[in-house]
Order: sequence, then structure tokens, then C-alpha cells
Amino acid sequence: MFKNIYKLSKLCKKSSFRYFSANINLLKYQNMKIGTHDGVFHCDEVLACFMLKQLPEYKDAEIVRSRDPEKLSTCDIVVDVGAEFDHQKKRYDHHQREFKETLSTLRPELGDKYKIKLSSAGLVYTFYGEDVLKQLAPKGHLLTSEDLRLIYKKVYENIVEEMDAIDNGVPLTDDKPRYKIRTHLSARVHRLNPEWNSQSNSNVDEIFVKAMALVSEEFLYTVNYFISVWLPARDYVKSALEERSEDHESGEIVVFKERFPWKEHLFDLEQELGLVGEIKFAIFNDKIDSWRVQAVPVEPNSFVTRKPLNKSWWGVRDDQLSKAAGIKGCIFCHSTGFIGGNTTKTGALAMAINSLNAV
Repeated sequence: MFKNIYKLSKLCKKSSFRYFSANINLLKYQNMKIGTHDGVFHCDEVLACFMLKQLPEYKDAEIVRSRDPEKLSTCDIVVDVGAEFDHQKKRYDHHQREFKETLSTLRPELGDKYKIKLSSAGLVYTFYGEDVLKQLAPKGHLLTSEDLRLIYKKVYENIVEEMDAIDNGVPLTDDKPRYKIRTHLSARVHRLNPEWNSQSNSNVDEIFVKAMALVSEEFLYTVNYFISVWLPARDYVKSALEERSEDHESGEIVVFKERFPWKEHLFDLEQELGLVGEIKFAIFNDKIDSWRVQAVPVEPNSFVTRKPLNKSWWGVRDDQLSKAAGIKGCIFCHSTGFIGGNTTKTGALAMAINSLNAV
């Protein structure tokens, strides 16, 4: 290797140090190997290998599938095999009896909510997740350290944690489920394995590559969604909360200019900004000549509201509702009072203000 570096330095005398360093890194990353077990593959090590190959150092790495300790000892990093977890040695197996690590135990700064035992996918994500996200972030999206922390947790919660739970046999519920889900990502990956009575001589290593392509679709969608869709929505909700007193002095009404997923962000940001329970109504533009006024629920998925629309309006529509409310342009009020409509923003705001003051 040092002979190669010497030759390269002679060729690059007239080049910049940056160019020289880049080529040294290319040499350094040559012949890298990622080790995992052979035989039937599962979603966790497939996802672990996919994530590793998004990093510059493992981008062109060979995947060695074996249970032979001698072969695995030649690998630069090993996942899901070897009966050893040692981050310094880059060994990430989770099958040992004594292994009980979770994302919260290894990353306590993220809080104590993550209680699912990690699989090889979770272990790789724990230590390399931020770097993977930086590599996969769409062009033009510069993530601040706070953005990266938020996205890191959301991607874990929405795809990696599921792989951890399934691979470690953690049930969805303590009760007997009423039905089974057979089309989740882990099941689809498993279906790629040759059947026990298959007569074909399948190359499982080639199928493993297909499995990585399958998990890549789900993982890339999740990353792109939270960076390109979820994060801008959060920023929008935060701005609307900070400006809410401009629409009404009470500070209990928040106005959005369009329809988008706001509930999760509202609850999260209320916690962060010290506003828990303060927002009673959200107003948003549903379509042309249609504004909605929605009562904020006590929980994101609940229909029980902090303050419903005026009870005397429930189930009333159109002109009859406008007359009863004394507000022009009313369209409807739901029979449970959790949402209503008006043709204008002014009308929707008036419905919210009236309901705030209603007994």
C-alpha cells in the first residue's frame, strides 16, 4: 500500500493537496469487506448492509456471507453474525444471551423512550445513522444539527425500530392480535429466499443484492419523506405558532394557509415551546373558497377535543348554519363539533372565535 501511495504522490506533485488526499482515501477504501452470515437472510442484516454501503468507506465493499470465523476475521466490519458486539472492533451481532442494548441505552442523549432490543440494523443505525442520512439527504436540503437529530429519531421510529422488533420477536401488542400483517418489509424480504423445496440452484448471494434493492426503496422513501415533506411541515407549524397572536389576541387559534399534516407537529412543538394545551382551533385552506376550522384533539389520534365548535351548530349546514351563527359563508359543522367549514378565512376565524367564547 505504501508503494502505491509513493507512486501516487509523484504523479500528483503538481496537483492540489485536496486531490492528493482524495486519492489516498480511494486507496485506503480499496478491498473493504462487509461480513454477514450465509444461508437464509433476514431484513435486519439486509438493511444493515444497505446502510453501510451508503457510506464512502463501504460504498464499493464486498459483502462476504459466511459463518466461518476465519473468513469473517478478514472483514473490516461484521453484522448479524459472530456472537460479538464491539463498536471499536466494528462487530455488530445481537444474538448473544447477554445482549440487551437498545437505542436509548447506547444513545442516552436521545431519551429513554426506545426500549426495543436492537437488531444488526439497529446497531448499524445507532452508530452510523447520522452519516447515512447526510449521504442520502436530497440536494439542496442543508440539515442543521437540530434537523439531523429530529430526522435521525423519526427514521428510526418509522422503519429501523420495526426491523429491530420483528427480528427480536417483539410482538406488536401484549394481547392476541385480531389479524396478522403478512405484507410488511421483513416478510417481503423473507419471501425472496428460495423455498425449502425449490428445485432451482439459486445464487443466494445474488438474491441478497435484490433484497438490498428492495429495502432501499422503503428506506430511501422514509428518509426523503422526513427531510422533504415532514421537516418543512414542522417549520411551517412552528412559524404559525409564533405568529398566532396576529390572527387572534387569545393565542388559542393557529392559522395555516393550506391543508397539510399538522397535528403531530403541533403536539411536539407545544411541548418544546411550553404551550401544552393552549391551542384550541386550527384553521386551514382546504381548497378554493373552502376554509376549515378544526378543534384540536386532546391527543393526535383522538376525536375528543380540547374545545369543540359551538354545540348549537352541530350537524347544521349552509344558510341555516350561517343564520344560526350570525356568520356569512358557513358550509357545515360536523355532528360531533370537531370540524366545520366556511367559504372564507375570515368566516372560519369568526367560527373559531365564537366557539372559544361559547359555553
